[in-house]
Amino acid sequence: MTTHTMPTTASGKEAGGRKLPMPALLALATAVFVTSLTETLPAGVLPAMSADLGVGESAAGQAVTVYALGTALTAIPLTAATAGWRRKRLLTAAMAGFAVANTVTALSSSYALTMTARFAAGVAAGLAWALLAGYARRMAPVHLQGRAIAVAMAGIPVALSLGVPAGTFVGGALGWRAAFLIMTGLTLGLLVWIAAVAPDFPGQRAGNRPLLLRVLTVPGVAPVLFVTLVFVLAHTILYAYVAVLLDRLGMGGSTGLVLLVFGAACLVGIWAVGAHVNRRLRVLAVAGVLLVGAASAVLAVADGGAVPVYAAAILWGLGWGGAPTLLQTAAGDAAGEQADSAQAILVTLWNAAMAGGGVVGGLLLGTAGASSLPWSVLVLLVPVSAVVLAARTHGFPAGRAGTGA
Repeated sequence: MTTHTMPTTASGKEAGGRKLPMPALLALATAVFVTSLTETLPAGVLPAMSADLGVGESAAGQAVTVYALGTALTAIPLTAATAGWRRKRLLTAAMAGFAVANTVTALSSSYALTMTARFAAGVAAGLAWALLAGYARRMAPVHLQGRAIAVAMAGIPVALSLGVPAGTFVGGALGWRAAFLIMTGLTLGLLVWIAAVAPDFPGQRAGNRPLLLRVLTVPGVAPVLFVTLVFVLAHTILYAYVAVLLDRLGMGGSTGLVLLVFGAACLVGIWAVGAHVNRRLRVLAVAGVLLVGAASAVLAVADGGAVPVYAAAILWGLGWGGAPTLLQTAAGDAAGEQADSAQAILVTLWNAAMAGGGVVGGLLLGTAGASSLPWSVLVLLVPVSAVVLAARTHGFPAGRAGTGA
């Protein structure tokens, strides 16, 4: 990160103090929650959304794909273009754009306009995501940076386990447009919250801004980005079609409960990673891959029954919940002063993997059936494991600088 004067946070502590500025970090977690929930919200209101827009469910479902593409295509160039902006101003601008895009989505009766608004929401979300981990790190002293990122990233499992079912319920009770308007309301409240409690940090001076892609030559960055791409691809192949797989296992009516268990396990995973990532990043990375692999193996050999399915959901959540914190911490540590560049590329690859996971999972589903999904995850986790184990000096080291490990 660039050298800067430590600001005073809302809690009265400097970023170099011994406590985390929880009100500010929870504001970032809410930004993560809102952007994560909005990305997947169309999946829960698809029938009503497609009927209102006069298109088929498959076409309406592209609202998720377009959002991910908006993030993947623009995170890197926009991060480079706004490198000099002050961080609070940039986050505020991104979330304001997000509120506008969600409002247009809620009010639009045109499919083309809706898709344009969804793309714009993805752009705004990608810009926010590229700076959130770095923003959280800069709020915390070195020995608590991993914990700060964990707090900020807690919005992901909350959105997936609680937010999506809640959004689906609201969509069914009040209409899909109301669900998107509620997201706008949450974002407006968040803007007030950010203005009140978030500390500010300067961007990079013009002379200190490296070429964005040059960060790929920094030792350890490329392995972390490879793991991000393939690990997220593997997870998405399974998550995007988990309802179909559960139906094959005779658990189709329990999808919501299974996802709730998964989300609760994710929260435990986030807590464990946040508590220990500063000293045990490598161990946690290996454990995360092994736990997701174990969950996939259980689902691959299961032939019905609730016990193996819920056991797999717990293992999956424990392994996956801390992944965003682990990967963003590893990328930031490896990149050093070029951490924002690494985060922009990570966000791009993350969303590309999400879009790719939907496509690859759909192809597997159509050609080999739902039973092929967990097996494909196991295959993809082989190179992930190999790279994590090989990157023992840079990327996923046993200890982290500044922690005494």
